[in-house]
Amino acid sequence: MTGIVVKNLDNGEKSWTFLDGSERTVVILDSVFIGRGKYLPGWRWSELVGKETGKSSEAHIGYVISGRMCTRTADGQEVSVGPGEAFEVQSGHDAWVIGDEPCIALDFGQIDSKT
Repeated sequence: MTGIVVKNLDNGEKSWTFLDGSERTVVILDSVFIGRGKYLPGWRWSELVGKETGKSSEAHIGYVISGRMCTRTADGQEVSVGPGEAFEVQSGHDAWVIGDEPCIALDFGQIDSKT
């Protein structure tokens, strides 16, 4: 690990544009990744990521900047999160945007996780 690492999410190492136009950018630091997503109304992880990649969602920590998102755990628990709220969710969850406003959110995970 270096003494300090500074990276800008506007110039992330990885970025995706989903089929619906939603976007996600990731920076990779020494011990964690940080992602920022702009998820458009109608975006749903299981439909636009899981179905396309064939992978299950991974555990991560998130923080919603604007808009709203609902998350459903593998055992069926649903929680809606909105601006200013942080959350932690385990692998195997689904998530989708609620309402007509995009959801802007940060997510944080360990480097050994797929970003």
